[in-house]
Amino acid sequence: MISPELTLIVFLCGSVAHYVVTMVMALFARHQVKYLSIAWIMGIFATAMLVVSCFYKTVATGHEPGMLHPYALMAVMVISYLQSIYPLSIPMPGYLQWGRMWKYASPAIFLILTYFGAMLLGSRPVIIHSIDDLRRHLLSGDILMRMAMVLASFWYIQNIFRLPHRLTHVAFPRYLVGYSTMLGLSVVFYLAISIDYDARLMMVYTVIFTLLNLYLCFRTLENTALELPKPVIKKVEEAPSDEEMEKTENDFNEANLQRFQRTEFWMQKNREKWTDNTFGRDQLCREVGINRQLMLQCVRSQGYNNVHDYINSYRVNDLKRRIQRGEVTTLTDCLDSGFGAIKTVRTCFLRHEGLSLDSYLQQPPI
Repeated sequence: MISPELTLIVFLCGSVAHYVVTMVMALFARHQVKYLSIAWIMGIFATAMLVVSCFYKTVATGHEPGMLHPYALMAVMVISYLQSIYPLSIPMPGYLQWGRMWKYASPAIFLILTYFGAMLLGSRPVIIHSIDDLRRHLLSGDILMRMAMVLASFWYIQNIFRLPHRLTHVAFPRYLVGYSTMLGLSVVFYLAISIDYDARLMMVYTVIFTLLNLYLCFRTLENTALELPKPVIKKVEEAPSDEEMEKTENDFNEANLQRFQRTEFWMQKNREKWTDNTFGRDQLCREVGINRQLMLQCVRSQGYNNVHDYINSYRVNDLKRRIQRGEVTTLTDCLDSGFGAIKTVRTCFLRHEGLSLDSYLQQPPI
């Protein structure tokens, strides 16, 4: 048995979290249709959790529904279908075609309609509480229909696991491979709960499911952030004097700007120092005469994540110029701009330019 209040809190928190994801994805869908499917399906999950929360006492302390309860099996079949669809919407917007989605859902729709049709004709669900009960009713039409629901759920679940390996023509992000795997495992867990219901395990599944979808949302936000424009390096003709900087000490924003301009002036006049891969934050602070806290404060005020990101922006821009002039043609040559390893060059270049270094090297010199 589980506390009804805890059950209510879990479902309400899950519902709120999914509504937040829904709103974020709906906003993204206004600009890119590939997020539309996620927005709709997350909204369905959010609404379903909200509805279930209205029956929290029944879920937590009501009579056990027994094994292979038909409504639980219908729910797992629908959930596994929806979860096998929305990862596809990230690399494959064309999958949003309604005809294909209805065709893919046809086994679940057929089984649900058939089961409810039989109930309208007088069939009543068989109550099963043990293996012996299942063995006695194994060949009844009601139990055979439930077994068909389990098989349909397995079919949808295996499609979740197969998804990353079927899209060989798509640049499937690495994090989505792990996400799809964890999603498949979580649905298998939910199917096990549906076969032999346990309220505590249902709460565990709800938490895991919510965390997985929040992870997807945060990774989507991260990828969107990488596409935002980066700060532009502007030439500074003269560094601010100590007197000018002292005058602005009481003006937080102006003081940050003065410190940043002094830093910019030094960076633009001392290329030979920051192209040394041992050059870092502490050396920059010593050269410019600004402590680490104020240095971090001033670069963040201009849109950089941290001092290392700021230094690497100069290295990336230097590398771009050298590639455009034809001075850099191989990955090894890229290290001359101050990077310590080829992996670091690739990571920083992709983060700052939104383009892989390898593809940029293939472009003809200007």
